[in-house]
Amino acid sequence: MTVPERGRRRRGRGAEAAPPVSRDVNYRQLRNPFPLMEVFPADQIADMHETALHLLQELGIKVLLPEARRIYAKAGARVDEDSEMVFIGCDIVEAAVASAPKSIACRAGARRRDFTLELGSLVFQPGAGAPNATDLERGRRPATGQDYLDFLKLTHHFDVFQMISPQVEPQDVPTHVRHYFTTQAQMELTDKFPFFFSRGTPQVMDCFEMLSTARGLSDDAFRANPHCYTIINTNSPRTLDIPMAQGLIDFARHGQMSIITPFTLMGAMAPITVAGAITLSHAEALAALTLTQLTNPGAPVCYGTFTSNVDMKSGAPAFGTPSHFQASLAAGQLARHLGLPWRSAAGSASATNDVQAANENQFGLWGCLMAGATVIIHSAGWLEGGLTVSFEKLICDAEVLNMVAELCAGAQAGTDEIGFDSALREVEPSGHFFASSQTMQRYNTEFYQPHVHDYANFGTWAERGSVDTNHRATGVWKSILNDFKAPAGGSDKLDALQDFIARRTAEGGAPPES
Repeated sequence: MTVPERGRRRRGRGAEAAPPVSRDVNYRQLRNPFPLMEVFPADQIADMHETALHLLQELGIKVLLPEARRIYAKAGARVDEDSEMVFIGCDIVEAAVASAPKSIACRAGARRRDFTLELGSLVFQPGAGAPNATDLERGRRPATGQDYLDFLKLTHHFDVFQMISPQVEPQDVPTHVRHYFTTQAQMELTDKFPFFFSRGTPQVMDCFEMLSTARGLSDDAFRANPHCYTIINTNSPRTLDIPMAQGLIDFARHGQMSIITPFTLMGAMAPITVAGAITLSHAEALAALTLTQLTNPGAPVCYGTFTSNVDMKSGAPAFGTPSHFQASLAAGQLARHLGLPWRSAAGSASATNDVQAANENQFGLWGCLMAGATVIIHSAGWLEGGLTVSFEKLICDAEVLNMVAELCAGAQAGTDEIGFDSALREVEPSGHFFASSQTMQRYNTEFYQPHVHDYANFGTWAERGSVDTNHRATGVWKSILNDFKAPAGGSDKLDALQDFIARRTAEGGAPPES
């Protein structure tokens, strides 16, 4: 084999290389590069889907919101008002699945933050919904408004988090004005895709108004694309409560995205087997998805599941288990059966940021990746099965997510990467490549640079104080918060937002509905 002409131009060792450039990281529009795994044969997945349809038609689902029951009934579902049970025909569900969008273009506060949810795309969120926060300096505590702000800043800092999640509940902020606090913070401190709770129409409408005001959106522009999202949890087994059903309706009517997530724990709120639990989860997700499409055909909706097992000795939720992994794989197969973007989850049941926490989160994460999840929530920071979010764990988990994002970029093997002239020709046998032209050009950019991992040898590590990863993570999050700068925003729009909040607060706010 002869060397191609492009390789015959020789550069002498020590020849001046192109100046190194800074590393340009963009983790905002990721695609899942991993081969997908299957836990069940295709015919069994089809049978699970058919069983879920049969369940909704014969056994039904309890729907507590009268308006939702009327919407189902208008479409031809059989409704028993005395028992609040809704029996949804297979044809109704199948029509709803057909009208649900297979691709959802999500509009963030800045165009560079936009992303698309579809099979094959990959989006990360940190842990969500915890009543407590913890860190090594202040310990475990009920989460405060300051904790909420700090977690929001950390989420904004890491490019690998494309969506804002409700990481902790600021329990020192009264519930009738809490949505003003969290929405104002999202509008002022980040330009990423925001989250709003579904806790009754008044709160949801307030949030929609605040977002439109802060981002200068007309009613038509707001409805034209999803600018925010909510999480809808069914009450397993087979119950859709009032605020969740109302949230599905409110978000669908206004063209905003619902991520439907039955939380099914095998052996507790779901059958003890992976197949049984996922079949129940699938049925509940289909029922909720159907409500969005009956309300507004084509409304953006993301299929989802969060299925793991309980510890049968204590009844406590367990995460990052083999059953959790298998459940994610099965959910991915069902999502692909429908053709819809879908949400899965990692997470940990550990009480602290230790080896167990790392093992559980990563095992759950890889289950999501191998399953082809579109959105992975609870990917960083989550402890105690969702009771706590840890500052240090968020930093440690973000390191892993960054490395996953690096893999999404894919490796290249073109002429420049092979480096016949710039590396192989320049180095003599038994030499080294530290000073080759290729190395000098790429040493700042070729490898991922960790923010908390330490690659020093033992001697150097000991000389630096023998600081372990957990304590290094404390320094990382404190540095990020100390140096944080909010994205530039229109001061007139933020002033209008503050005026709206002041007026609505004076009017009494909006208590959550139950």
